[in-house]
Amino acid sequence: MFDVLNKYTAQGHFFLTPAQDLQTVCNAPGDKSGVYVIYALKKGRVELVYIGSAGKIEKDGSLSVKKGGLKEEIIHGNQFGKTPAHIAWKKQMVRENMEALNIKWYVTCDGTYTDCPDVLKRTLLRQHQDILGAFPKWNKAV
Repeated sequence: MFDVLNKYTAQGHFFLTPAQDLQTVCNAPGDKSGVYVIYALKKGRVELVYIGSAGKIEKDGSLSVKKGGLKEEIIHGNQFGKTPAHIAWKKQMVRENMEALNIKWYVTCDGTYTDCPDVLKRTLLRQHQDILGAFPKWNKAV
């Protein structure tokens, strides 16, 4: 669905089950910014449930990255209100009877690309909405 993400060479993914610790399994870089896409695995089916980002381009053109980059945002970013993701995702997986999450991440600002993660996230959300008629179920309206 998101062919635009294929251009990023710095990318990866990891799985998270309700029994695992997000801080242990997360392999996203702590010094880079970008976007991440979460797919839920449930009863043999795959569903995109969330699109997130870490970093933004400031008015002066500089990249603003929080300390800890993508890794910090994935682990400690607020989800479902003010609950850190490492707590919220596990609870939500149990609530929704999900077997695992497949979290794919993409570095969008490096020596090759300087794409604003926040803008790219909004573009991906709009594309998802255009195709499926709604945002992913864990994303609030943007």
